[in-house]
Amino acid sequence: MTTRLAVFDCDGTLSDGQAAVCTAMDVAFAEAGLPAPDRHKVRRIVGLSLPHAIAQLAPDAAPDVQMAAVQAYKHSFRSARLDGSLHEPLFDGIEELLGQLHQAGWVLGVATGKSDRGLQATLATHGLSGLFSTLQTADRHPSKPHPAMLEQAMEEALAQPASTVMIGDTAYDIEMARSAGTRALGVAWGYHEPAELLAAGAEAVAGSPAELGEMLHG
Repeated sequence: MTTRLAVFDCDGTLSDGQAAVCTAMDVAFAEAGLPAPDRHKVRRIVGLSLPHAIAQLAPDAAPDVQMAAVQAYKHSFRSARLDGSLHEPLFDGIEELLGQLHQAGWVLGVATGKSDRGLQATLATHGLSGLFSTLQTADRHPSKPHPAMLEQAMEEALAQPASTVMIGDTAYDIEMARSAGTRALGVAWGYHEPAELLAAGAEAVAGSPAELGEMLHG
């Protein structure tokens, strides 16, 4: 039997962590002695692994300053999670969609620029951990759009590229899927515009989780 594997991005696709990301980045840059980053630019780099993201936001900073910002970001995010101030709600309809796909026999996975700890905490907070069979993060892979996350997800799920679909809100997700030879579907509620996702190679862009479900069941 063919394994149908649906791999989701996390931030901007499953959960809305925009405010949390921007706040943590402001704190990180301040602690590293850098001027506050433009929030539009911060939203543009969500999806990349943290060192790559900060290197893009502060390209002229020395490597040790960039690394200081990376560590300060991690500390800020971890502190917010521990004190209960971190807010990363699921987008409306996502929980229902995941349950429907799981019931329909899809194997579910995540490929994200988050850390292992961050992803596991997000899934646990929303009671989703048991739905996913493969979790790929920036801790163990090159940053998107390198295909390593998707390739490992397919290996763990015993799935082939032709029966695998990557679902994400940024061009990085779509480019990763193209590099791995899988299908690519975009979502319109995240960080990059639908036109960008289509230009990167998405076969379609869903306007809602319900529409995404229709695309996957079609």
